[in-house]
Amino acid sequence: MKIIGILILFVVSIVIVLLITALFVKNEYKVEREIVINKPQQQVFDYIKLLKNQDHYNKWVMMDPNLQKDFRGTDGTVGFVYAWNGNKQAGQGEQQIKRISDRQIDIQLRFIKPFEGIANTSLSTNTLSSQQTKVKWEMSGRNPFPMNLMNLLMNKTLGESLDESLGNLKTVLENQ
Repeated sequence: MKIIGILILFVVSIVIVLLITALFVKNEYKVEREIVINKPQQQVFDYIKLLKNQDHYNKWVMMDPNLQKDFRGTDGTVGFVYAWNGNKQAGQGEQQIKRISDRQIDIQLRFIKPFEGIANTSLSTNTLSSQQTKVKWEMSGRNPFPMNLMNLLMNKTLGESLDESLGNLKTVLENQ
């Protein structure tokens, strides 16, 4: 009985420490990653502005080969929606093009499962030379207390996924 009491006290202490820590963690997060692709800027941007092309490079989309997808609108234009419903890793949600220019696309992600949330992401391209383009992928959002504890891991975990997706993008485009 004494051991159970000690275990309960230990668990309660950990929860209290985590909740106190969450009081000092920002609610907002922002993660950025970049890669250089050996292709002209226009060719790179023409590819990434089409959300359906994420099937070939986006780690999260590629997690579930049986992902159910639904598209609304015209891909590559403001308002286009790419909705998905997949396994536990892929979850359920949708992304919508909110703004597009000749070098950048801004997308709102709306997650439904396993957790509800909204994130904003942008993919931008910058010409380095006639045959080199820097692609920058940014993602930002907000996690309320106490979920903001996840923000401590966001740069590493989300950053690794962005790096992997950008590496896939580089491979796809440079092999075309």
